[in-house]
Amino acid sequence: MLLAEAKDFVVIIPARLKSTRLPDKPLADIGGKPMVVRVVEQALQSDAGLVTVACDDMAIQDALAQAGYACILTRSDHASGTDRLAEAVDRLALPDATIVVNVQGDEPLIDPQLINAVAAALAANPAWDMATASHAIADCADFFNPNCVKVVSAADGRALYFSRAPIPWPRDQFAADRERLPAGLNAQRHIGIYAYRAGFLRTYGQLAASPLEGFEALEQLRVLWHGHAIGVVQTAQAPAPGVDTPEDLEKARAAFALRPD
Repeated sequence: MLLAEAKDFVVIIPARLKSTRLPDKPLADIGGKPMVVRVVEQALQSDAGLVTVACDDMAIQDALAQAGYACILTRSDHASGTDRLAEAVDRLALPDATIVVNVQGDEPLIDPQLINAVAAALAANPAWDMATASHAIADCADFFNPNCVKVVSAADGRALYFSRAPIPWPRDQFAADRERLPAGLNAQRHIGIYAYRAGFLRTYGQLAASPLEGFEALEQLRVLWHGHAIGVVQTAQAPAPGVDTPEDLEKARAAFALRPD
């Protein structure tokens, strides 16, 4: 059973049925199983003591039940996955100190060690309210791509800012050459995985949206705007891509076709 007693941290997977670019995305077939089931299976390979799904539709609940997994049916009007997690935390009656990792429901190839890493980072840093991850950007195309979210961190690992803009901006080097990233820039791409304490998830729902969040379309900026700390774990390599489009789905299917089930 998924709803076993929690150990050091909990994984909750928010799953919303409707998607603009890929309708019924959580139920998309990947190697004979719905995508949301694939995400659960990956998360179960982490060290989490509990893995469950917070969904908004009975169709997702039924698909998980057929695979032998439990879930939490939440309201359908949540503005974000983080808000959905906040409801799930209350439904599970998790103590405020419980670490909760938000694994996106469209990450069927998520690395279980990445889940462990963000949970461990938050546990080791009581001054942080959240933890997330990043990896180095290797080329200018990604650096200038607004769909590639960048993060700049302080010396102690706290996020200073997230942006779709190219940050940090190497003024002098780019004045001469914008075709390559200068050595030592350490530009970092944000990876969309988050760890929180259950108490902060309850607080998050009370935070007013920030102007920065509205302009950048990045909900984590609400946390920084209100003075809360987000720690960033820098990973050695880029994670496997998530599924946002039909093309992404075909890539995920191809990846699973090469794996023993």
